[in-house]
Amino acid sequence: MDWNDLRYALAVSRAGTLAAAARRLKVDQTTVARRLAAIERALGTRLFERIDGGLRPTRAGEAALARAVRIEQEIEGLERDIGGSDSKIAGTVRITAVPVLVNHLLVPASAALHAAHPELRLELIAESRNASLTRREADIALRLARPESGRSLLARRLGRVGYAVYGPRRKRARLPWISYEEGLAHLPQARWIESVRGNRETAPLALSDTESILQAVRAGLGKSLLPCFVADADPALRTLGDDKIVLTRELWVITHGAIRHDARIAVVVDWLDRLVKTRLS
Repeated sequence: MDWNDLRYALAVSRAGTLAAAARRLKVDQTTVARRLAAIERALGTRLFERIDGGLRPTRAGEAALARAVRIEQEIEGLERDIGGSDSKIAGTVRITAVPVLVNHLLVPASAALHAAHPELRLELIAESRNASLTRREADIALRLARPESGRSLLARRLGRVGYAVYGPRRKRARLPWISYEEGLAHLPQARWIESVRGNRETAPLALSDTESILQAVRAGLGKSLLPCFVADADPALRTLGDDKIVLTRELWVITHGAIRHDARIAVVVDWLDRLVKTRLS
């Protein structure tokens, strides 16, 4: 079995489609399909099945990918320890976070990090779902809740994100609540809005993430609970009510224990720490 074929299987697992894996690996889609077929022939089983237009690992695929991740970690460790990569800040670091953190916290500050370390490349994954660090879908995760404990993961609280009620700068007689769609009703922001809104009115708009809600409030469609570090800097928004911060959420950084000594990971985690202290404190 060729290790390079395992790399292609890991890329498909992390990207979800052949086309996205091809872009990540900088090859054509046909190559990805051919290498994936080669490893499935070698193992004598299917590693992926097509669900809702994407590729998801089968049970056999999950087992194979778990071993592939361990092999990948061993190879990266060998390159780091023998190749001297600890002395040079270079390579790619994948960070996953919800879209509002990527768009309003990480992207604006990334130029300074690149200026300090020109050979360091950030890959920012803006997703509402929690990407798996164990399967190496990302190297670092920023999450708005204390993560579940895991022997292979290291977590540290960076700070807190404050939320307040905001509406559009242009005043309107009536501003309905804008909240999250039903599948996200468990979020603290959604629960707070529901407790205030009650049964007095029906929310005319329900959205799937904070970034979308921010744009809806900016467009004058209603009011909602938004992170202060974003909304306070937006001239199109104004705070509503007497209270400022009505809800806070913890912001945690999580890394995989196997790469905790990698210099590029340490540099990025330190950058995140300083960034949060500057923007959120």
